[in-house]
Amino acid sequence: MPTPTPTSTGRVLRTALLTLVAALVPLLAAVTLTAPPAAARTAVPTATLTEVTGFGTNPSNLQMYLYVPDSVTAHPAVVVAVHYCTGSGPAMYNGTEWAQLADTYGFVVIYPSVTRASKCFDVSSPQALRRDGGSDPVGIKSMIDWVTRTYSADTSRIYATGISSGAMMTNVLLGDYPDVFAAGAAFSGVPFGCFATTDGSEWNSACANGTVTHTPQEWGDLARAAYPGYTGHRPRMQLWHGTEDATLRYPDFGEEIKQWTDVLGVGRTPAATDSPASGWTRTRYGSTGDQAPVEAISLQGVGHNLYSHGMAFRALTFFGLDSSGPAPQPRPGACRVTATTDAWNTGMTASVTITNTGTTTINGWQLAFTLPAGQAVTNGWGATYTPATGAVTATNASYDATLAPNASVTIGYQASHTGNSAAPGAYTLNGTSCTGS
Repeated sequence: MPTPTPTSTGRVLRTALLTLVAALVPLLAAVTLTAPPAAARTAVPTATLTEVTGFGTNPSNLQMYLYVPDSVTAHPAVVVAVHYCTGSGPAMYNGTEWAQLADTYGFVVIYPSVTRASKCFDVSSPQALRRDGGSDPVGIKSMIDWVTRTYSADTSRIYATGISSGAMMTNVLLGDYPDVFAAGAAFSGVPFGCFATTDGSEWNSACANGTVTHTPQEWGDLARAAYPGYTGHRPRMQLWHGTEDATLRYPDFGEEIKQWTDVLGVGRTPAATDSPASGWTRTRYGSTGDQAPVEAISLQGVGHNLYSHGMAFRALTFFGLDSSGPAPQPRPGACRVTATTDAWNTGMTASVTITNTGTTTINGWQLAFTLPAGQAVTNGWGATYTPATGAVTATNASYDATLAPNASVTIGYQASHTGNSAAPGAYTLNGTSCTGS
């Protein structure tokens, strides 16, 4: 047998390798065809708050918490709910009703969480105030990208909302990433760039005290400078502020209105002004509807901690998400309300029974009514009540949110009165008028 030469040995090895590759190609193709999709491998458990790690670029070491409802829709909307100083993602989850609204409307909620000692978001550094500059906005954008990939989220329906530090971050996110967000809702915040510092400080006293003022165009230019050259869509903005805010002073509210009306190119004369609740003044700029380019709600006599149950639903309406999802709050075919009161001196209790007399199950409800003059709710059960006087909305508790056809639920409240202890004269359930009995 002849001794193999180097040339003949190479030919043999090449032939063997080609044979091996030819055998592996069909196997690799089969593996590729049968591998589960990325979403199936990485989706989180539903109906529970879950921390997600390794979600992408995260220069400031934020934590990501995610809530996905059992009823999550195909291509869901995404709401980013940003916490206040000293808060956390879990605190925002527990202290607001965004998860309950997600259960009804099928969207996904991201709860970013700060790990730095102050538990405040970076809305001050040069890195935070420019697109992809670094710090917290980049980490939050990575969270959104993770959800978009994992759940095939609708990139035209991504929203930001926040309280205090989270409200300031909402302003920053809409400035840095106008192409990402459809709208924002900021509860007790300041304009984009107002808190800017260059010394590493997280706090800007001049802005907090309401002494930083600019022309509308100057404010608009600050926001536009975060993404130079961008000429596309700009997200709508809803702004909330209390007149007695001692942490971020009330003049900041007016500066926010200047900024976002300029950014969105609408006039600063309100297209509509009303009072949706006692002590509230709502102005809309650019149009009169629920999705105006800019909506601003001023709360008379209210301090920095203005957020209360029921406000998230108003933000949801501004976003336009109150009619989406697998089980949007249906307008019942019919409903009946029975109310009785028991009064003494200057106090009273009221018992209210709601009956779904329609043929469709209601998953999540809000009962609206107007208290007689002089009455003020002091506490309640079976629902949360906001505000305490005037036009009140009672929003279901977690345990009585579902009303099957012909089913009833009884709720109640205690109130003070100045002589008139009567029950309200009319009620609407999820926007539909109910009969009385």
